[in-house]
Formats: sequence, structure tokens, C-alpha cells
Amino acid sequence: MNERHLRRAIELAHEARAAGDMPYGSLLVGPDGEVLAEDRNTVISDNDISAHPEFKLAVWAARELAPELARQTTMYTSTHPCPMCQGAIARSGLGRVVFALSPEQHAQLTGSGGPDARPVAYEGPALFDEARKPIDGYY
Repeated sequence: MNERHLRRAIELAHEARAAGDMPYGSLLVGPDGEVLAEDRNTVISDNDISAHPEFKLAVWAARELAPELARQTTMYTSTHPCPMCQGAIARSGLGRVVFALSPEQHAQLTGSGGPDARPVAYEGPALFDEARKPIDGYY
């Protein structure tokens, strides 16, 4: 772990908040310690619910980094990634995430756990024979 990189993620969170956005920031650091990319939350200013810094950097890594380099790259982030961002990080091929605040610490500070804590009703599975056809044999 590199505290300097975590501190930069926290600085980016401060920048996001100062700009009127949610207070989160992240950066990607390659195996040699070089900062490859950094971003902050822009959900409000971009009017885009997916504009989390972790998500944006995971998409950037998947597009810009060779798989071997992605596996050796670390994401430093001010808060543990939300479920949406975790999925994007897993698909991006990034090899490691270092975070400052845990989900439990975040929930203590926000009182609610944030928008990811809202209940959503899911129904299913249904129509298995129909739903399986586009997937059968794809993977």
C-alpha cells in the first residue's frame, strides 16, 4: 500500500465535493509506481449515475491497458467501491484495489449507506427455456 496514492484519492474526493459532486476520488498506479490516470466523481455535474471515479477508471483501463499491465495495476480510491464499480473493476482486469474507507465506515458517516443501500425488488427467474437460447454456446 502506498499512503501517498491514497492521500491523492482523498484529495480528488475533496475536489469533487468542492465542485458540487459526491466526495469520491480514485487513481490508477502502474507496476512502476507511475500514476496512469485519475478521476473524481462527476455524477451530479455530468447528470450521469455511472460517473463514479472507480467506474470511469475501470472503463479506461479496459480500453487503454494491455491485459498483463492491467493485472499489475492498482486502483487507489477514497472509499471501497460500490457494487456497480466492483463489477466494472472485475471486468476491467485490474489486479488490485486499495481503499481508504470501508463500507462500514462509509455507512457510519452517511447514516444510510448511500444510494446503494436502497431496497430494490427483483423477481425471477422466469422463462428459462426462452432466456437461455441467446446464451447457450456463447461462452
